[in-house]
Amino acid sequence: MRSAEIVIIFLCLPALAWASPDPSFDGSGKPVRMKFPSMAQSSSQQGSEEDAKLWIVAKAPDKKARTRALEAGLAIEEVRGDRIHGIASAVTLESLEAAGIEVESATSLLPRMTTKDFPADDAAYHNVAEADKVIRELAASAPKLASVFSIGNSLLGRDILALRLNPTARGTAPSAKPGIVFMATHHAREHLSTEMALGLAKHLVENRAKPELAKLLETRDIFIIPLVNPDGAEYDVEGDRYHMHRKNMRPNGDKTVGVDLNRNYGYHWCETGASSDPRAETYCGPAPFSEPETASVKSFLEARNNIKVLLTYHTFSELILYPWGYTDTPISEAPALKAYKAMAETMAKMNGYTPQQSSELYTASGDTTDWAWAALGIYSFTFELSPKSLWDGGFYPGVPAIATTFAANLRPALYLIGLADDPRRASSADAVAGEDDRPAHANSGR
Repeated sequence: MRSAEIVIIFLCLPALAWASPDPSFDGSGKPVRMKFPSMAQSSSQQGSEEDAKLWIVAKAPDKKARTRALEAGLAIEEVRGDRIHGIASAVTLESLEAAGIEVESATSLLPRMTTKDFPADDAAYHNVAEADKVIRELAASAPKLASVFSIGNSLLGRDILALRLNPTARGTAPSAKPGIVFMATHHAREHLSTEMALGLAKHLVENRAKPELAKLLETRDIFIIPLVNPDGAEYDVEGDRYHMHRKNMRPNGDKTVGVDLNRNYGYHWCETGASSDPRAETYCGPAPFSEPETASVKSFLEARNNIKVLLTYHTFSELILYPWGYTDTPISEAPALKAYKAMAETMAKMNGYTPQQSSELYTASGDTTDWAWAALGIYSFTFELSPKSLWDGGFYPGVPAIATTFAANLRPALYLIGLADDPRRASSADAVAGEDDRPAHANSGR
């Protein structure tokens, strides 16, 4: 790829600034404006090649082209007509060219921070220590209901904490009650997913005496894991800037860092929509479950055959996704597919998101939900939370997004908890919500 063919724009933004990128980014020919999180930037500072994330717009007229782009290392975040929009490092440009993907523009995403944590305006978000504290305090406030344990350790030795809500079984003790697990933050920069998990935990504990919740809490085994990737999440807000980091913190031996944890699961690992190049945003790792984070999730789920439902929160795009992701072919078991579709469509009426099979936009292998369904028969969903677009806030949508996103997604979470005893009954008439369940405000980083 000749350098003259790519427009690379470096954004030097003062605090609370707006950027007006190339109109081609929108795909509609109309100018768009991107709102970055509050920041104070020093233009004299230089980032390393590893950190030099680019927002890339490229032509990809069909699903096959989009999948090739993933395999070249682009993390696709938006699809608009025959254009894809996503994040990659500068070295990925050559891989995209080799894959026959025409890149139209590439914009630097290096908003630099003066703080060593979330910026002041985003202080309501929780770093790893704060999130762990919230989980432990919730458990301490409801000792007859809640307990905390570690499902394993991250690469750097951090505990991956789970909050368990079950009045008859604590910690790792077995239970025959129908189980459900909520997970968040496989991808480091998706901090809003952490807040969704914490918000759900807080809501269930603080409202445990209310009749509508008391029965659920008495009859279910609920697990909430807010930070699958604590190392990456901590790194993303460290230093003097947001890092736009997606992966974990695995040193790859070639001066790059990280494995995409949502490409590291063992079902059809690294076959499609993933990259074997450590420089890629979609790097699948050296082997299935090579990372302690995914290996911990695997061990946790394999040890609990009472878990029937799994929901993993990601951002952004406002989607409800279900298997398969690795192939266009639908799930072969007709009753299960009917239940999946019923659940997805019902939850979409509640939060206004778009329900679809994960592979509808592109195929991607090695993700959480494909493995959990194939290996363990767990009904598994991915929620791509708000906002819809990078230009609406993307991975850093600001503090107001915490409350609005939680409000939109609480009912879907409670709905899944209720169905954990028998997800297949979702397709029966009494389990499907009506049109009046759609919120008035209803408006892919997989």
